[in-house]
Order: sequence, then C-alpha cells, then structure tokens
Amino acid sequence: MTLADPSQITPSASATRAQASSPARIRDPRLDFFRGIVMFIILIAHTPGNWLTLWIPARFGFSDATEVFVFCSGMASAIAFGAVFRDQGLAMGTARVAFRCWQVYWAHICLFLAIACTMVVLNNTGWFERDYVGQLNLYPFFKRPDENIVGLLTLTYVPNYFDILPMYLVVLAMMPLVVALHRLQPLLALGFVMLVWFGAQLDVLALPAEPWSAREWFFNPFGWQLVFFTGFAFMSGWLPAPPRNRVLIILATLVVLIIIPLAYYRITRQLPDVQAWRSEYRVLIAKTDFGVLRYVHFLALAYLCWIAVGEAGRRILPPQAGGAAAEAWRRILAVIMKVGQQSLAVFITSMFTARLLGVMLDTLGRGSIASQLFVNAVGFAVLIGVAYGVGWFKSQPWRRKKAAA
Repeated sequence: MTLADPSQITPSASATRAQASSPARIRDPRLDFFRGIVMFIILIAHTPGNWLTLWIPARFGFSDATEVFVFCSGMASAIAFGAVFRDQGLAMGTARVAFRCWQVYWAHICLFLAIACTMVVLNNTGWFERDYVGQLNLYPFFKRPDENIVGLLTLTYVPNYFDILPMYLVVLAMMPLVVALHRLQPLLALGFVMLVWFGAQLDVLALPAEPWSAREWFFNPFGWQLVFFTGFAFMSGWLPAPPRNRVLIILATLVVLIIIPLAYYRITRQLPDVQAWRSEYRVLIAKTDFGVLRYVHFLALAYLCWIAVGEAGRRILPPQAGGAAAEAWRRILAVIMKVGQQSLAVFITSMFTARLLGVMLDTLGRGSIASQLFVNAVGFAVLIGVAYGVGWFKSQPWRRKKAAA
C-alpha cells in the first residue's frame, strides 16, 4: 500500500486485518514522514555555505540526519525484504538483497562520475573563482586515474562526500546473515551485531578509503550497522515497541537537553573544559565508527519523536474534516511523504543538486538571506519534482492505459 495521499492514510478494517496477518507489507506513515523530512535536511547539510546548516538538528546533538536515514533504511528494509525472507526462504531473500545491493552499487558509481564530470566542466568554463574539483578533493583521482578507477569500482577508493551509499551497501549485504542467525537463535543475531559494532570501536573492523593511505571509510559500516539493525529489528517485530510512560519521557528529554551544551558549537567554543572533554572522549561521539553516545542520543530523540507523533502517527495525520489549515497540512504532508517514499532516488539527486546549489550561492552571494532562501527553495523543488517523477514511473502508467484500451 502506497500512502501518497494522506486522506487515505487511516486504514480500513480490512487493511487493519491485513496488517495483523502480514505487518511487513503495509507502509508505516511515520516512516515515510521522517524519511521525507530527513531528505530535506540532507540537502541542506550538503550544500556548501548554506546558512540553514546552522539550524539543522546535528548542531544541537551528537546524532544527526544520518542516524535517522540509516535507522529508517533498516525499517524500510524490513518492509521490502522481510516478506521475501519469510514467505520464500533465505535463499530467495538473499537474492532480493543482492539485487538491491547491485542497484545501490551502480547508483554510487554513477553519482561519483556525474559529480566529478560536472565539477571538471565547471572548472573548465573559467567563469568561477572557486576550484570545484579541489573543493571535493578529487585531484588525487584525476592524477592517478589508472589506479583510482580500479579503486572506485572495488570500493577501495571512497572519497569523502561519496561514502554514505557504500556504507549502506555493506550493511545491506549483512542482512541475510543476521536474518539467518536470528532464525537459529535470536540471541545469536544480537550477539553478532554487537560484536561487529565493538570491532569497529576497537578499530579492528574497517575498510580502506584510499589506495595510497591508511584512511578508512568515513562511515564505517561495521559501526553503523548497529542503528540499521535496530530499525530492522523494530519493524520486523524482533524488538517490542518501548512502553509509553512518563519516566522514559523525562529520561529521554534529560538526555537530549544535557547533550546540547556538549554539542552546540556556539557553546562548546566558549567552554575550554567542554572542548577538552570532546577531545579526550571523542571515541564516544565519533561519527566514523558510530560512537555509543551518538546511539544514546539518537535513541532518546527517536523515542521522543515516537511519543510526539502518537500511535500509528495519528498526530501528524490531518483530520478527516477540517478547514483551510487542515487542507494545507494535508497537501504538505502528501509532499513530505512522497519524498520519503522515493528516498534512494531523492538522496542521489540531493547529493548532485547540493553541489550545484553551492555554485548558485557562489554566484548570488551568501550574505543575503533572500538568496539563501531562494537557493534552498530551488533545491526543495528539485527533490519534490524527482520524487513525484520517480513515483509516476514506478506506477507504470503505460500498463493502465493498455488495460483501459
């Protein structure tokens, strides 16, 4: 069931019965909502010189939109692949995952080549003072193309900015093993996920990012798989939903509030003791290996959001009858959820578009709020257009016309 129209979000009695018998086949509106929000945040965060990056959630806590993206990807994977594993067996489920890995792999390769080519074209025009190839540190690739093209295709050359999809690919590839271990014994799956995460924290498990150095992938998949499989486990029913009680709400709120002065740059730069703490305990908040305090902060924030939206996301859904405000929210929600439903295509578009938005800011100037808002509005419009376009193609309208004829 695709929830593109919020007016159709409230399930009927038959849909409720279907969800009870096959929970992985029904989209959760909360999943599409939060993935949609995250797609806009990711665009903001990756646009060079974007003023709005000062106000994204990452500035106020250890975790950021990446955790939400990976967690929701785990939930979405439980929906997309869980039924295959359950109904058609481990071998067919593994084949389904392998096909998705194949898609993500080529999406990564094409994204890199498209951005690298575009940056070269921008440099060669002579219209801009900024060195866009150097901005992404792509000169090593062009200086040693014979070596690095092999590294690109084997994922041993993964430059920064291009590291999320490779991480996602490796985590996806781990899914059949985790599912198989869970079938043998649920504690085996839990132990494996935790053991791999500890391996990342101890720098035992990592993947090389450059053939000429010891630098590892910026997003270590062996660390980040923890948050992915947390989402996967919740959506698969391996983990029960947390209780809704005041004590947990207060505890989660305290965690989020206490972390703000340890993370917000306007505060940390004024407090030498906080800076020293962050330096001494950086392993706890490290983004590369997914430090434990990032996980704690994310879980607290996720719990509060889960409480805020209500059961089945009822608080984000527009009322069935309402005035102009309800209708406006209905339309906005439809857009957000459409973007969330096409997250892979939107994410790839976002990474490419962000570089061009940076060029627009270089041209229009970053000092003007009007230009900043205009550039972000253009970026949002591109993402929305891509989401609806991809949704239209996926609906295969040509088949409906043929049937009607």
